[in-house]
Amino acid sequence: MKLENTKAQMRKGVLELCILSIISEKDVYPSDIIKQLKKHELTVVEGTIYPLLTRLKNAGLLSYYWQESTSGPPRKYFQITDLGKSFLGELTETWNKLVYAVNQSTKNINQ
Repeated sequence: MKLENTKAQMRKGVLELCILSIISEKDVYPSDIIKQLKKHELTVVEGTIYPLLTRLKNAGLLSYYWQESTSGPPRKYFQITDLGKSFLGELTETWNKLVYAVNQSTKNINQ
């Protein structure tokens, strides 16, 4: 069993939560999402993020609009929908419970 595979699966598991959280703060362009994730050491490539954004949009959690750019073609900006805000709230609650459970289950590891 390879440690890097397990780490990658753990990161993928929280990616929706992180992306919805970023978009809930303000409308964003996909490369801005990637930059913010990298800043917090959660490295994601475009080949991962675009299909995920499309899936979240198709589920009604995100919408998008086009905005003209001074440095090239128009850009697609994503925004969270009311359904997405509700979903994010439930994901956050689930995440907090999971973090608590994992912390409790592993608290004796470093003792």
